[in-house]
Amino acid sequence: MAHTFLMEAGRWTLHGNWLERDGLPIMVKGKTLVGWARDDWFTMVTRLVFPGTDREDISLQYRGRLDAKERQYTFVLQHSLLGRVEGEGWVTPESIVQRYWVLGDKQRRSSFETLHRLDENTYYLSSGIMAGHYLTSTMEATLERQLG
Repeated sequence: MAHTFLMEAGRWTLHGNWLERDGLPIMVKGKTLVGWARDDWFTMVTRLVFPGTDREDISLQYRGRLDAKERQYTFVLQHSLLGRVEGEGWVTPESIVQRYWVLGDKQRRSSFETLHRLDENTYYLSSGIMAGHYLTSTMEATLERQLG
């Protein structure tokens, strides 16, 4: 079974938990739109919301290139909390793994995330944001493809 997330244009919903150092888990929901251009460039836009809290939404706008014959890709990202970001991803048989880092950041913030395929319409996301050597936040969520 081939990957459908990121590899195909589509709409996805996200629901799960966000956790920050010394805090309780917070419900997170979101939507992701993936688009592809003819020249192997993709765009991905995600908006995360925190229902029932006064936390600001988080928006992420990716642009990257993945050649159809390759299993690795690079991307740039505009992150509403972190600013300008660069990253790389690997497409493995069962997961998509991404790492990114904030450009020109004195705190040396970076992130690592794994999207594990459960089936063609469902992925499990586990991610963390670090400042230097310290984990500052994590997110665990399920992504579901919206059909139709």
